[in-house]
Amino acid sequence: MASSLALPAALLAALLALASPSLTPTHQAGVCAFYGECGTNPEVNVSLVSSRVPCLSNTPARVASGALLALLRSVCPELVRGDNDTTRVCCTYGQLVALRFSVGLSGAVLARCPACARNFANLYCHNICSPDQSLFTNVTRVTDYAPVPGARAVLEYQLFYRSHYAEAAFASCQGVRLPATGGYAIATMCGRYGAQLCTAQRWLDFQGDKNNGLAPLQIDFHLLPNGSEPGQDIAPLDAPVWSCDQAPSADQEPCSCQDCAQACPPVVPPADPPPPFRVGQADGALVICILIFAVLALVFLVAVLCRRGTAEVPQKPRGRGRSERAGDNWHRALERAFRWWGTAVASHPVAVLAVAVLATGGLSAGLVTLRLTTDPVELWSAPGSRARQEKAFHDRHFGPFLRTNQVIVTAPGRPGLTYNSAVLGTKNFSGVLAEDVLRALLELQDTLAAATAWAPRAGRNVSLQDVCYAPLNPTEPGVGDCAVSSVTQYFQNNGSHLALTATQEVGTDKATVDWHDHLMYCVNSPLSFKDITALELSCMAAYGGPVFPYIALGGYRDSEYTEAEALIVTYSLNNFAPGDPRLEWVQSWERRFLQVVRDFQRQHGRNLSVTFMAERSLEDEINRTSGEDIPVFATSYLLVFVYIALALGEYTAWRRVLVESKVTLALGGIAVVLGAVLASMGLLALLGLPSSLIIIEVVPFLVLAVGADNIFIFVQEFQQSQREPGETREQHLGRVLAQVAPSMLLCSLSEAVCFLLGALSSMPAVRTFALTAALAIAFDFVLQMSGFVALVALDNRRQEAGRFDLCCCCGTGTGGPGGAGARLLRPFLERYYTPLLLHPLVRPAVVLLFLFLACAGLFLLLQVSVGLDQELALPEDSYMLQYFSALNRYLAVGVPTYFITTGGYNFSSANGTNAICSSAGCDTDSLTQTIQLATLFPNVSYLAIPATSWVDDFLDWLNPMGRCCRFHQSGVDEGKFCPSTSSDLSCRKCLQWMRRPTAEEFQRFLPWFLQDRPTLHCAKGGLGAYDTAVSMDANGTILASRFMAYQRPLRTSQEFTAALRAARALAERITHTLRKVPGTDPAFRVFPYTVTYVYYEQYLTVVYEGLMTLVLCLVPTFAVSFLLLGMDLRSSLATLLTITMVLLDTVGCMALWSVPYNAVALINLVAAVGISVEFVSHITCAFAHSRQPTRVARATEATVTMGSKVVAGVAMTNLPGVVVLAFAKARLVQIFFFRLNLIITLVGLAHGLVFLPVLLSYIGPRPRVPAGEDTVGDRARGAGLVLGNPYFKDTEKDTEKDKDTEKDKDTEKDKDEEGVSGKG
Repeated sequence: MASSLALPAALLAALLALASPSLTPTHQAGVCAFYGECGTNPEVNVSLVSSRVPCLSNTPARVASGALLALLRSVCPELVRGDNDTTRVCCTYGQLVALRFSVGLSGAVLARCPACARNFANLYCHNICSPDQSLFTNVTRVTDYAPVPGARAVLEYQLFYRSHYAEAAFASCQGVRLPATGGYAIATMCGRYGAQLCTAQRWLDFQGDKNNGLAPLQIDFHLLPNGSEPGQDIAPLDAPVWSCDQAPSADQEPCSCQDCAQACPPVVPPADPPPPFRVGQADGALVICILIFAVLALVFLVAVLCRRGTAEVPQKPRGRGRSERAGDNWHRALERAFRWWGTAVASHPVAVLAVAVLATGGLSAGLVTLRLTTDPVELWSAPGSRARQEKAFHDRHFGPFLRTNQVIVTAPGRPGLTYNSAVLGTKNFSGVLAEDVLRALLELQDTLAAATAWAPRAGRNVSLQDVCYAPLNPTEPGVGDCAVSSVTQYFQNNGSHLALTATQEVGTDKATVDWHDHLMYCVNSPLSFKDITALELSCMAAYGGPVFPYIALGGYRDSEYTEAEALIVTYSLNNFAPGDPRLEWVQSWERRFLQVVRDFQRQHGRNLSVTFMAERSLEDEINRTSGEDIPVFATSYLLVFVYIALALGEYTAWRRVLVESKVTLALGGIAVVLGAVLASMGLLALLGLPSSLIIIEVVPFLVLAVGADNIFIFVQEFQQSQREPGETREQHLGRVLAQVAPSMLLCSLSEAVCFLLGALSSMPAVRTFALTAALAIAFDFVLQMSGFVALVALDNRRQEAGRFDLCCCCGTGTGGPGGAGARLLRPFLERYYTPLLLHPLVRPAVVLLFLFLACAGLFLLLQVSVGLDQELALPEDSYMLQYFSALNRYLAVGVPTYFITTGGYNFSSANGTNAICSSAGCDTDSLTQTIQLATLFPNVSYLAIPATSWVDDFLDWLNPMGRCCRFHQSGVDEGKFCPSTSSDLSCRKCLQWMRRPTAEEFQRFLPWFLQDRPTLHCAKGGLGAYDTAVSMDANGTILASRFMAYQRPLRTSQEFTAALRAARALAERITHTLRKVPGTDPAFRVFPYTVTYVYYEQYLTVVYEGLMTLVLCLVPTFAVSFLLLGMDLRSSLATLLTITMVLLDTVGCMALWSVPYNAVALINLVAAVGISVEFVSHITCAFAHSRQPTRVARATEATVTMGSKVVAGVAMTNLPGVVVLAFAKARLVQIFFFRLNLIITLVGLAHGLVFLPVLLSYIGPRPRVPAGEDTVGDRARGAGLVLGNPYFKDTEKDTEKDKDTEKDKDTEKDKDEEGVSGKG
């Protein structure tokens, strides 16, 4: 293959040599092709360095001696012969000085890899000074040099290299990094091809292109393979080359792993994530859940079959052991206490009501000090959390993260074009990369540059330069100094530059170049100060920094930047801590930014798609949505209020509707609930705890569910209870309260303790919610036992006096209780529902169904996504949704990630420096090397671009080959820094040879580096790139520093969380390595930081914390049930099991209905425990205290007596309000309040009214021995409500007859009442 290529290459080279003019007739060793200088090149109009060209001189090489020889030893040591040999050169001292300057420019970029720097310098040394120059050089074009008669200036020549020589030199430089950008140095040295498409030929061609701003004349490089000769005695250059893993000299080091792949130790790729657990081809978790269901179902069916055929016999009451006796005594004590309390309150209702109002009002007065927290950081991240501490450390040393304002412009459906550049080849341009679009973008940026905003508190107008990030002029920035990233910055945001055209000579042809050519060049060489076209424009932005195409463009494939579908304009603004008056400045300007961009969107909306955001946008949209959804919440609460007001009444006749109405009592009950909520929030506000919108939205619903249930239980029990003979009205109310209050206490105490334990959560929002809910439920119970009981007493007086509801001054004059009114739910439960539910064939099916649902919930629990995407926090009509969609589609790189070092590390020691840097001589496991290796596996590390390193650029800045670090050694500025642009002869280099600085030199020179503005003479200046990357005290001790890498694009909260986890693992590995450096403080550490970590840290632990919180809620629920049910283990276990199944099924439904799990969901799940207690505990309590002979009969009684109250008080209280929330604009409300609360309500209702009665009918405890004699009223209540019902009879004979008898009694009773009314 090599021989087949050699002949064509040789023929081509020979033809080129023969076709060239004979300006170098002699090609032999010891003979020059040119020598000396003949002025500047008249063909180079704009050059960043001197364009002096050599004189044609095909003469013998000159002897080098004296100063020339000394300088040659420094610049081109390979050309110096031995001590006994004469050194000859083809360059003068002046040419060698210019060569040293050129080598110094490249050395600033390449010196971190000594082999590359030496090889690159040797290219120029051989080209300009080699004594055998004519052997591989052929001058092809010259011009007369007027100042010297007969002299001719060289304008163009050919160089002939062996291919393997050029390829080896190129390979040694191909991997050298630019620490300031994380990219490759070769990208700045290969023109339009960039790093990815660069080859040895293209690399050399760029060096020889006179239009690149650096080359003084045109050089045509010809690379020839072995065995091919160009003829005419030309011998291609084949000089020694050092590979990058070799040291050029004994006092130098091989290139580092970061710059040289050959120098890297074997890289072990990270282990793949464990494969999903599978059993054969099936999902392992699914198989396990199926097996669990099968085992449970089998055990249950076996137990049922074993009991089949044996009818349930009436159970004998349990013997009263010590625990039962203690429980009975406790229950009797509670009843006596509540009976006494109820009687006392009913006797003095006005006084009790006044005290309740005063106490509630006094606590609610604390709301004047209420602070609402809207900052997501304060809501979801604990002040003591790792992310908050790291954020505080970062902000303390480096200031808050910059504020981002961004515009994304696309042109959907707009056709692109193919542009044929005479200089750069053919490229496809997308429809959005058109001149009119670029001009529209310029117009937008000009408008924003001139925009001002009024800051009312500051009382002044704020402009862009007041708030923008100006890295190269931070003290007194102008508009042009602001860091604005945009594709139009390749034209310095100058419309005249965009309109430029020029005639380009390409060989013998001429062509026109315009903005297309400049853009094609700049996207591949963004660090260039001058393109290679006749336009001769810079690629640097107006503020002096580069614009990287992966930030200004989006939606391209590979590196085809001109095919980008999106133009991205990014304004970086300074950020300020809360309380800083300048924060108002920047927020005011951002408001103006949004107005200007909206106008731009309206103006160009027909042709362009414009999406945008400001740093304040997310919080603005959330606040806007909260305000717009207030009517929805108000309607929701109103429906609940109307329902309670109508449902509490029990009506016996139309003419008594106004008397038997309970609207006033219902409003009082609602006032009790709201008073409890306000009092709890007021008390916490007085204690200094802030509240949040989620508390205002969730706690009232929760307390309404608890409070309304208790209201219905108490009121309906009072309505159904008959007054005993000789019993006063007050005693009657006290007796009813004694019957229902223990159950109400059970629920309220369980929920309050549950929420108090939930307050142990580390999340501020969860903790504050739990505290507020616990206090609100406690206050609600206290107010119900006092204020509401007083209201019931007053309402009972009104009704017995025959006065109208809402207008107690009027009435019918018909007194007395109204008796039993029309009911729908209880008869339905009694006659149809419970007989069907507890049918011998239905009960097993119910248990199997709910076991299946629980196992399905367990499997679906593993499928629930964890996190909260930003889009869910926004309303459906938010402009931010379009922005996030465009961002996820077009963004090519993620947010910056800083690796921050704390104090206690000695950067100035050689060991300390080597453990950080990544250039030659640095440790293979240094900080920057480790991060660079992590970027090789972006799917694991989530890092796309290696970290910038101020240490590496500082070492390059100190390189004596360049002119960056210099100081005045005499004069008035003696000892002060001498800029690279200064030509003062007193300037001396900081270091005389390449070495690590001493500790004193490190501390002296580092501040100079950090304040040195980058220039062409010294591109390594640290101002702008690193001046904010190092935090030092007055003594120069480094307190903190940061190294910036870039994440790959992250689109979901799961990816953000995984990126945080990976970055922390990487930082821990680096910390472990750096602590081994001598002198390092054991407390020193490295941690990652980016602006998103503080939001996503919660998802690292939210699953574990959620499980612990829910377990802590379930434990007191069981404990309180066990104690208040008289140490009834079975009933308490049934309660615990049912609530656990409610949670399992709720989480399973979350997976089916796309409700992610996060802190908001956790708050609702904690609330679900409380609501489930309401669905479960009342029925369990009724079952435990029932005296029916069989479990089925007791389950029936409990379902009928308490089921109707639970449905009316909990389910029907929640459902109307929850359904209304479906119409809210905020998707957060739709998902986490409508969907999740609807799931909780329906699942809780199903378990409370379907599963629990069946479960109790199987495993419920036996009835107890009566604790004492019943009163006559209790017997009457038992006979009327339970034993008198035909379904509860021990025998079911004559059922219809009994029903008819009851109906006749009711009819006669109504007639008697009507007679009494008539008499009245």
